[in-house]
Amino acid sequence: ESGFQELRQKLLDFMRDEVYPNEERFRTESHSIGASSNEWTHAPVLVELKEKAKARGLWNLWFAKDLAKVAGLGPGYEGGGLSNFQYGSLCEIMGTSNHMELAAEAMNCASPDTGNMETIARFGTQAQKEQWLKPLLDGRIRSCFAMTEPGVASSDATNISAAITRDEAAGEYVINGRKWWITGAGSLHCKICIFMGRTAPTGAETGKHGTASIVLVPMDTPGITLLRPMKVLGDDEAPKGHFEMLFDNVRVPFANILAGEGRGFEIAQARLGPGRIHHCMRLLGTAERALSAMCRRVESRTAFGKKLAEFDTILADVARSRAEIDQARMLVQRAAARIDKEGSKAARQELSMAKFVVPMMVQTVADRAMQAHGAMGLSQDTMLATALTWARWLRYADGPDEVHLRTVGRLELKEQHSSHLYALAPYEAPAGKVFRRSTDPISAAARSRL
Repeated sequence: ESGFQELRQKLLDFMRDEVYPNEERFRTESHSIGASSNEWTHAPVLVELKEKAKARGLWNLWFAKDLAKVAGLGPGYEGGGLSNFQYGSLCEIMGTSNHMELAAEAMNCASPDTGNMETIARFGTQAQKEQWLKPLLDGRIRSCFAMTEPGVASSDATNISAAITRDEAAGEYVINGRKWWITGAGSLHCKICIFMGRTAPTGAETGKHGTASIVLVPMDTPGITLLRPMKVLGDDEAPKGHFEMLFDNVRVPFANILAGEGRGFEIAQARLGPGRIHHCMRLLGTAERALSAMCRRVESRTAFGKKLAEFDTILADVARSRAEIDQARMLVQRAAARIDKEGSKAARQELSMAKFVVPMMVQTVADRAMQAHGAMGLSQDTMLATALTWARWLRYADGPDEVHLRTVGRLELKEQHSSHLYALAPYEAPAGKVFRRSTDPISAAARSRL
């Protein structure tokens, strides 16, 4: 516990000394890179922050010892001793930067890389881990995860239509399909794509969930085209971004399959669980910063002869925001604790609840804070517009709200069957007992009152 508190303080110091003072520089450099070239690279300040984070021992905080043991990479890759519950506390602090993932990226704890690294660690061969996991953990390269498609309803992952076919003579998979909203694909630092596609036609005897596979596709493989960056509420989010991509007869060797054919859905579910909770952990920090901005604003502005903080409606907004953040945090902590105890699969309900509750909460808190700031809240002078954008986007990322609501609802109905309360039947009127019949005579006393 003392070691964790020291680590937490070290992170707080890094945020105060390095991250917060460089937020505006990061925003300016990122926008400049996106506007001036199609060759996107890290903002120079991010490169500097990465080196400083390494020097302070704040690198790969997400990489737990149990995962490091599964990865089996040896000395230098042993992982930290943090539980998901402990990491959540640190992740929340990272999320307080004005760009939700600035601090996380500086410490090699950002999406989609953490999820991709965990995927390779759990399902990759030793050769795949040496080739891709090590440089990812070292921060020498970045990665992307290509799952979502523009031509189908991707909320149902069984709709995936991108084809992965076998060329037996060449010993290669041939990949064809269009993907979009592929986070990080536009960066020149992105060297590996984890690609999900169909290796058997829909309706094959293996069934829907046995028809998808995942292959590792180097980003310099011929046939990959980055069509365009997708803008999130008008922002291309350079130099990381979210891209529409075309895969046209892209060839990779059979050795690039991850865990074997037909295991795509299993891998995707294992990957998305931890990613969902990491996003939610960071969003808690975003909400805390939005609330702090709102409190500072309402205590410093005067309207109609008194401070904004003296108006009951403002106090109600502050109170509701405080309660909603704390409620959401409890939900995230409950999910993290269950993952630590029983694994991601057992925590599906808690993960899905957090995923639809937390982004909506942040959206609401940021909106209140924007209202308190007046027109300034819409501008680049606060982090509120970025917070609102991130929260809105994350209501789609890793599954839309509706999918998670459906998951929670179905699991709850199933779990209710084992509850002792479920067996309690509704009350029924005693047999033969009634209040009054239309043919009953009315007493003289009652008639006198009519």
